[in-house]
Order: sequence, then C-alpha cells, then structure tokens
Amino acid sequence: MMVCFLKRILKKVSHILDLIFFDFFIKEHPILLVDLFYNKDLWNLREACIKKPSHRKELLYYSYLQTYGSWIGLGAVFEGKPIFPHSFHGIFISQKAHIGKNVVIFQQVTIGSNLAIGSKNQGAPIIADNVYIGCGAKIIGNCYVGDNCRIGANCIITKNVPRNSVCVIRGLEIITKVDELNNAWVPMKE
Repeated sequence: MMVCFLKRILKKVSHILDLIFFDFFIKEHPILLVDLFYNKDLWNLREACIKKPSHRKELLYYSYLQTYGSWIGLGAVFEGKPIFPHSFHGIFISQKAHIGKNVVIFQQVTIGSNLAIGSKNQGAPIIADNVYIGCGAKIIGNCYVGDNCRIGANCIITKNVPRNSVCVIRGLEIITKVDELNNAWVPMKE
C-alpha cells in the first residue's frame, strides 16, 4: 500500500518537473519551437491559440514576441495576416485593436488602447484595409484610420483619419543655443 502511494507521488512529482522544464524550454527557445511546430510562422501559432487556447501555446506565443520586445494581444482582431517588413521588432498591438486586410506594419509601431477614465478618445483603434504604418508610428485610442491610408514614420494619431489620406510630421524647429552644449553622457549613481 505504501509502495503504491509512493509511486503515485513520484509520478506526480515527475509530471510537475516535466511541466516546469517544458515551460522553461518554451521561454528559452521560442523561435526554435515556432520554427519546428508552426512552420516558422507566428501567425500559425496565433491562430492555434485563438482556435484552441492552452497555457503552453499562449506561453510560446508571448515568449516568441518577447524575444523581439513586442506584444500583440490575442484579443486583437485581424481581418487578414498583416505584413511586418522588419519582423516584430518593438511592435505593440492592443488586445482590443481591430486591423483590416493588407496592412503593412513597420518596426516600433504602437497600436494602443486609451484606457484613461474620462478621456475624450477612450477605446482602441480601428485600422481599415490597405493601410501602411511607418516605423515608430503611434495610433492611440478610439480612432479610425480609413482605407488606403499612409501613416508616416513617428506620427502620433489620436483622431480619425479619412480614407486615402497621408499623415506626416511636417517641419523641423531648430533651436540654436548661444553657449556650447555639453552632450556628455553621465551614468546614474547607484
């Protein structure tokens, strides 16, 4: 009786150790696992997470994105597979965002929700079809970007953009100083 009890305990401990090791392996080697099991395509994994959620698939999905310093919420709705010309580097897409077909998203883009209480544009962005989003662009809050728009590099969008529009940051203000500027970097003291 005691031997049977010990065997059951050892089996459970072994199973727990397997789970811990596998979770550790997922966190340490997400790119390898996506390459092996999802045909080198994060979007295949994303679709698998949505169709049949599991802790391990979600852990692999978010671990993969984390290797690129990115986060794309599984709750975000995509009408088609977006194009990431420079992979997923620094991309953040809100859990509540809605993104149309043929959308091109460059590196360091944020498509984020505004959750601030009392804010005028509280909510998440809706991006229509055939939109080109340049590197570093930020699309924040309850705003709509219409079909065939181009959002230029580093633009900040917080209101609706009509279809067939181009958004750019215009001009550069140069502030000339009389005194020489000291641009030496000084590390923080611990």
